[in-house]
Amino acid sequence: MPATASGGARAEEAASALSLSSSAPFCMGTRPEELAARLVAGGPGGVGGPGGGRGEGGEGEHERVLALREIKNQIIGNRTKKLLYLRLGAVPAVVAALAEPGASPAALVQAAAAAGSFACGVDDGARAVLAAGAVGHLTRLLAHPDDKVVDACARALRMIYQSKQAPTFDVNNEKNMDFLLSLLDSENENVTELAANIISYSCNSNTEQLALCGAGVPQKLVSLFGGSMNLRDACLESMTAIIRNNWEVASRFASMDHGKAFRSIVALIHDRSPRTRLLACLCLIALGHASPCHFLDRQIKTKLILVLLELIEEPGHVGDEAPLALTTLIKDSVELQKQAFSTNAVAKLSNHLLANTSQTRRAVTILLALAELCSKQEESRSQLLSGQVSTLILDALKHDCADIRVAACSCLKNISRSSKVLSAGRLSCDTVIAPLVQLLYDSSTSVQIAALGAICNIAVNLTPRKSVLLHSGVVSQLVHLSKSMDPTLRLKSVLALRNIMFLMNPKDKDLILKELTVSTLSSLICDSEHSVQEQTLALVQNLLDGYVDSVNYVTGEDGMVINAISRQLNSASATGVCIQGMLVLANMAAGNELNKEAVMDVTVPHRADRIKPSFVVNFLQSKDKQLRVATLWCILNLIYPNSDSSSTRVARLQNAGVISQVKNMINDPCLDCKDAYYIFDDKMLCRKLLLQS
Repeated sequence: MPATASGGARAEEAASALSLSSSAPFCMGTRPEELAARLVAGGPGGVGGPGGGRGEGGEGEHERVLALREIKNQIIGNRTKKLLYLRLGAVPAVVAALAEPGASPAALVQAAAAAGSFACGVDDGARAVLAAGAVGHLTRLLAHPDDKVVDACARALRMIYQSKQAPTFDVNNEKNMDFLLSLLDSENENVTELAANIISYSCNSNTEQLALCGAGVPQKLVSLFGGSMNLRDACLESMTAIIRNNWEVASRFASMDHGKAFRSIVALIHDRSPRTRLLACLCLIALGHASPCHFLDRQIKTKLILVLLELIEEPGHVGDEAPLALTTLIKDSVELQKQAFSTNAVAKLSNHLLANTSQTRRAVTILLALAELCSKQEESRSQLLSGQVSTLILDALKHDCADIRVAACSCLKNISRSSKVLSAGRLSCDTVIAPLVQLLYDSSTSVQIAALGAICNIAVNLTPRKSVLLHSGVVSQLVHLSKSMDPTLRLKSVLALRNIMFLMNPKDKDLILKELTVSTLSSLICDSEHSVQEQTLALVQNLLDGYVDSVNYVTGEDGMVINAISRQLNSASATGVCIQGMLVLANMAAGNELNKEAVMDVTVPHRADRIKPSFVVNFLQSKDKQLRVATLWCILNLIYPNSDSSSTRVARLQNAGVISQVKNMINDPCLDCKDAYYIFDDKMLCRKLLLQS
């Protein structure tokens, strides 16, 4: 049964309030077909048929209550029965009972409970309940004089707002905000909990967060922490939604009541309820990420790590999600990863993984936490590999669950940042490459992408033994994936090829190009995605680096590759593409005269039409310093060394306005540009002296 906003399956199971006496006469059939037919046929006035009567006292009303109750009891926690009643068209009839002015409180309670149950955990059920107009009727009935009706309607609305099908609640609308505030002010905890659930579901943008903050919602939520456990948990989730990724709201909250509100959440990480402790940790993590300056207390951070490590021991949802919360807390933070390591986090997580291999969700979140712990800390990697967990990670690559395979790849990706790890032990390159290559054929795109990420790192750190990769058959599959319709697969496969090509010997580069082909390379340079274009050009750079003859791949076969580069640079693609393109040209321009002329034909082509300036001039004027530096080095390589041919190139560059633009860069704010300029100036001075002599 799906979890509710306040945890567990409480909402759907508790919806049977105001059950009828077991001694009440009950003569109607209980088969779904009979119940649905009687409910649908009865319509306004009840199920009892002629003479049934309306209101609380009629026989028809009594039978309708019995029918609604029986339907509700049959569908609670029973997905199959829900789908059956949906096919029988029962939902509109159930919602119609909520709309009838003369309906008894008993009928309203049972109808609300049934409507909420239909919406819980079944998307088609939620859609049917929404299409029948249940939200409007349930919302109206929150003002009903009978508390049991109000409770039932609030519970039903909570279940509806668990569904992704539920309508968003526009808090920027003044009337909606007033209504939400009235719910928060209610003395009925089911109603205030509903308000908190609506906030958690509907607060998705900065403007909504600011609107809720401006209306004083955080203060109201904090004031409700003293209520029931379920209400407190719902309020913590709402606070997290309001704070998440919003510096202004997080700053206001941290300063609220001189820090009293902040301290109240810190206190809740020691609450008796494991779920409350987890939600309080998540709220503080969101606050720390949104406004780091208000979350500098090292002691609190250490407490969070310790609490989350303790929560992993809890059964069910809390224990499953605690490692993920820890991952979020320490993500990209060297300081926090060191703190986690000092609290023996690697060993504790490893022990939990060994003890919970059969629990899929927990295994996934623990692997992801271990992956993050190993992302920046060599000590964490060494400790992880010193135990039995390394064998589990290898086994996880072959697990039936795709999420576990993805998590295992993430672990390997970060572990392989260390070249020491790949040289020996259970996770040496010889043991990990074969299963990773096999995952490139996986039916799950997510698994393929995760495996590519690991292979990318291994390829960089495996420089002395890249033959292991070449003989694994990885190149042919990477080439195949580079032609995928999925842009992420194309990008990751090109990244892997780029890293494999890095510092590879010429013979092996030839083998890769034979597999890749010049045609595919030129197509990737002109890919629809800028990121793919950029990384393909970086691949070409690695091809050219240290291999003189490799320029033939760029200029040969009717210039397919060089022409593709020219098209990208002339079309002024994304800055990253232009930088990589100019680095390729700079590399080529450092070669022989033929190479330099090939670069000149791209940068300053021979043409009668001189109206359109060379893209090189625009690049020298770019706001991006890397592009200016790359362009300057390309020009330097074109004019060096001094010769008759270089003099001709200087003249062409001068006519295109390139030389004059370079001279304007004497005051460039970028030191690398200035250094390149002074080298250029020195070369031009030497040339001038030679001509004078």
